Amino acid sequence: MEQNEVLKALQRDHAAELKQAAQRLKGTARHTEIIPSPVLSDMTGHQILLKPENLQVTGSFKIRGAYNKIASLSEDQLARGIVTASAGNHAQGVAYAARERGAKATICMPTITPPLKVDATKAYGADVVLHGDVFDEAAAYAQKLSDEQGMIYVPPFDDYEVICGQGTIAMEILEDVPNVTDIVVPLGGGGLGAGVALAVKTFKPEVRVIGAIPEGSPAFKNSFAAGRVVPADKVVTSAEGVAVKRPGDLTFALLNEFLDDLITVSERDINEMILLMLEKHKLVVEAAGAVSLAALEHLNLRSRKFASAPGPHVVVPIMSGGNIDTVTIGAVIQKGMIARGRIMNFEVELPDLPGQLLKVAQVLAEQRANVIALDHDQFKASGHYTNAVALGVTVETNGPDHIDRVLEALKQAGFDPKRIY
Repeated sequence: MEQNEVLKALQRDHAAELKQAAQRLKGTARHTEIIPSPVLSDMTGHQILLKPENLQVTGSFKIRGAYNKIASLSEDQLARGIVTASAGNHAQGVAYAARERGAKATICMPTITPPLKVDATKAYGADVVLHGDVFDEAAAYAQKLSDEQGMIYVPPFDDYEVICGQGTIAMEILEDVPNVTDIVVPLGGGGLGAGVALAVKTFKPEVRVIGAIPEGSPAFKNSFAAGRVVPADKVVTSAEGVAVKRPGDLTFALLNEFLDDLITVSERDINEMILLMLEKHKLVVEAAGAVSLAALEHLNLRSRKFASAPGPHVVVPIMSGGNIDTVTIGAVIQKGMIARGRIMNFEVELPDLPGQLLKVAQVLAEQRANVIALDHDQFKASGHYTNAVALGVTVETNGPDHIDRVLEALKQAGFDPKRIY
């Protein structure tokens, strides 16, 4: 976005535009209900209330910004057709909104987009073009199609109407949780964060807005440090919904002014939260949607600009989406279980004699470690002439302490286990 466009957007009547967006979205976007999280509250010492945009129409918050933008277009503009770029969720939002308004939609998606999101976008009647390895390459191609064919380009985040649509999430939070002290939001291109920050600072500026990013997606961190938009050299994260190399110009301008803090989370943090949501809340959350949850244990809430609300904070993390394919969720569950000590794999060498496997099994049974996989291979032993067999075992465990007890029991039984993961 050009600098003059950014300045023009910043001078608009934000309160009126946000209220208009909320009015447009009535009957289209779902007013997602706040869900208390006792487990996260116990974990953090603060009251954690979830904003489940994974339960939104199309499975993510993106329907809000996409619909608000498309609802603002004239009939002549709609007739020209709509084009956009997306890693998946914005694509579904645009496809849904375009169908509702009777416009033809073309969606450019990076080749890393999960098949679930591609198929879901097609199901709303849009044409899908897979192009590039990351979002930015798909966006450049979408802009090219817009220039060549005259279609209206609907930006996924760097657009004022899109930002105001996303800001309606914060308006709902302020309405439903009047005592909220902090809102945590994942940052990719910045549309969601900018919309939330704009709405919060417009209607209740004492509430803190905290951004969360994966370690492998450092564009916003680098940009804030430089005081200007700085593209990341590379983006490596499982959270494809926030895998953006270059933040938006308008989103950066708004967040640079209104964001109160920025938290970086690891891939392990993200995987653990996806698993926790499945187990404790029976909610499916995609990796990008779990970024705000992963930030909760890293928040610095010791200092407050406003001392009128002492005691535990009331924190609302926004779960931005739940569109995750079954292959990915299977891998994430396994990684999350490993990270939490729920699965352990070890190797041990045994004499190539009858009954040795039974001895290992007896130790594991006594320690209540449930065996889920075995690899009994004489060719993996340390030497071909040692008359030994390498045994690989994967067991289900109850956490790090249980793992320590299992390994110690094996040693006490005369074995020398080597933990693999």
